[in-house]
Amino acid sequence: MIFRNETAGTVILDLIRIIQSNKDYLSEVDGKIGDGDHGINMNKGFTITKEKLGGREFSMSEGFQVLGETLMEEIGGSMGPLYGVFFETLSQSSAGIEKIDEKVFGDMLQNAANAVQEIGDAHVGDKTLMDTLLPALDAYNAACAEGKRFTEALDDMQLAAADGWRSTEDMVARIGRAGRLGERSRGVLDAGATSCYLILDSMARSVKEMLRQE
Repeated sequence: MIFRNETAGTVILDLIRIIQSNKDYLSEVDGKIGDGDHGINMNKGFTITKEKLGGREFSMSEGFQVLGETLMEEIGGSMGPLYGVFFETLSQSSAGIEKIDEKVFGDMLQNAANAVQEIGDAHVGDKTLMDTLLPALDAYNAACAEGKRFTEALDDMQLAAADGWRSTEDMVARIGRAGRLGERSRGVLDAGATSCYLILDSMARSVKEMLRQE
């Protein structure tokens, strides 16, 4: 099962729509133990990306590159660099590859997760976006190793991403602004884990739709 990089710019357009439609929710979640601006900042970066891409045709790799660069340049705080390097690495890992199969997609995710972890130094249990990203990646890789179809591996990724995201509610934040709150950070979902879940879920749904069309 494959989809074509050249015609997969819809992955980025779908991401833009999901962030725009959840901007208030993301800020609401962030406001409980953070600055309350996560949705505002994410919406700003994704909306500017939409304007840059305009109505022209673009590949998935090109779209990820524009999105990554825009988040790096337009979003303050820690999330801009983290998501910026995430999307830039997705772009770099797929650039020049015409047909994207489950192995290429898995390599893209693995490289992107490694890049985020390298600059953020967060691990599972720290109450960050890594609590969504790493379990989702592990589930995807395990599904591929078991010989599951591309769509089934994406299903497993979505389920693990959802579980990882929800797990942050019972965690005590260890790093970042929320890390200073100690036990007061328990009982609230992490905003980064929330946006990461929305992103991974959207990507999986977009890719599955393209695989069905091939």
